[in-house]
Amino acid sequence: MQVLVTGAAGFIGSALAERLLARGDSVIGIDNCNAYYDPSLKKARLARLDKLGGAFTFHKLDFADMAALESALAGEQIDRMVHLGAQAGVRYSLENPAAYIQSNVVGHANLLEIARRRSVEHMVYASSSSVYGGNDKVPFSVDDRADHPVSLYAATKRADELLSESYAHLYRLPLTGLRFFTVYGPWGRPDMAYWLFTKKILAGQPIQVFHQGEMWRDFTYIDDIIAGVLAVLDHPPADDRAVKPGGSYSPHALYNIGNHRSEKLTDLIAILEDACGKKAEIEWQPMQAGDVVRTYADIDAISRDLGYRPTTDIGDGLPRFVRWYRDHYRV
Repeated sequence: MQVLVTGAAGFIGSALAERLLARGDSVIGIDNCNAYYDPSLKKARLARLDKLGGAFTFHKLDFADMAALESALAGEQIDRMVHLGAQAGVRYSLENPAAYIQSNVVGHANLLEIARRRSVEHMVYASSSSVYGGNDKVPFSVDDRADHPVSLYAATKRADELLSESYAHLYRLPLTGLRFFTVYGPWGRPDMAYWLFTKKILAGQPIQVFHQGEMWRDFTYIDDIIAGVLAVLDHPPADDRAVKPGGSYSPHALYNIGNHRSEKLTDLIAILEDACGKKAEIEWQPMQAGDVVRTYADIDAISRDLGYRPTTDIGDGLPRFVRWYRDHYRV
């Protein structure tokens, strides 16, 4: 099977590509390798994939550019697609909203068109737990309403879900959206709190902790995320007019992928302190605009339908990240 993976130089995309190649699939990777965070990390991820053999092909391009996308894919057989590429980050969306509209909305529409024109068997795409906004009901269920995003990033991800519902309804295109919950682990994203905390604790610098530490997140280890993505990819939603997770009667499903545990931020810091062998110097900060107090995934739907069972909690996963970080950066 040949799989198109966007965001192939990113954290989740590169990990997924590695697993697809390991099981014998061919992968076409797309990424524009922008400078939202250190491009050298993206290059290092791609170098690891290149070492795995000739079944990996990479195109450096912006998938929001339809002409470039079509040119790169001309003549390629695409069986299934995993669209993970996006402009990420809640806080950066406050500074540069246009980047989110272009990448997350225009780019997503382009990938839907590619899937439609080529009659792709299944397109899986990345949504986000941020679509739940300030939902007071926990854990968050895919059947909860998601009509009040508190950040532009969240709004673009909810827009992607609605565009996908239209394509599934009009063209009977099998689609599955995945609402990821705070993914972490080796080769992760440097803009994430666990990475920033690790870097600063090891360097003896203060860390900024918002809302007086009264924040909770459903932290999900990268290996558990990839297991869920593969299970979803291999099981396209049926076009049987039956209701799917998320409420669609079309071949469009929505799943949460999380750890089904909401961990307090101060507990994460304590684990990182132990793994780093240093105490953190904390600068307490007020709540930031666009942020939410708690995320917590109800994973009943994906567990029931696909047998998804996360196995890694932060007590195991965070020390693995710290070991990787110290080895990669030699600190």
